Amino acid sequence: MSEPKLDPRRTAVVVIDLQKGIAKMPGASPSFPGVVANAARLLAAARRAGAQPVLVHVGGSPDGADRLHQTTDQPMRVAGQLPTDWSDFVPELGQQPGDILIFKRQWGAFYGTDLDLQLRRRGLSTIILCGIATEIGVESTARDAYERGYEQVFAEDAMAGLTPESHANTIERIFPRMGCVRRTEEIVVALEAKN
Repeated sequence: MSEPKLDPRRTAVVVIDLQKGIAKMPGASPSFPGVVANAARLLAAARRAGAQPVLVHVGGSPDGADRLHQTTDQPMRVAGQLPTDWSDFVPELGQQPGDILIFKRQWGAFYGTDLDLQLRRRGLSTIILCGIATEIGVESTARDAYERGYEQVFAEDAMAGLTPESHANTIERIFPRMGCVRRTEEIVVALEAKN
């Protein structure tokens, strides 16, 4: 297994849905604090190395009219009005003025946003992906990135799924077909290596 070579000037660290409303959801993954800590490490390394941090959060209009409403066997339930800080990023990410902020209304970070435009205009061709949920927002973003030709590195310990099994399925069966799966420490070392 070859190590991904990361040129920070052509790399973005894309963090999916690490926001207050999701962090406080009942039944949130017990691995969530570790995911946040590792995502924060990746962002700090990106900032030191000159890579581009991208923070993605999800939300919608107060009346829910801009959300999808298809009939499904397991609908995503939203009970009542969301708190005003629901889409705010968790403070551990240390949001900076130079971070690209992407607001999405669906699972993937490319659909209906200017993420692709922001990356391409900066000459960024490699994406390091992390966040939650592995098999929903992260995987949807990864599939779209793959079809758009981006190189991808997946920080397996900086993401969590709805269940350990669903996380493992994506990490073991899906992501290796779209890029390189690595641990946070390996990615930090690769980002900070002298190229």
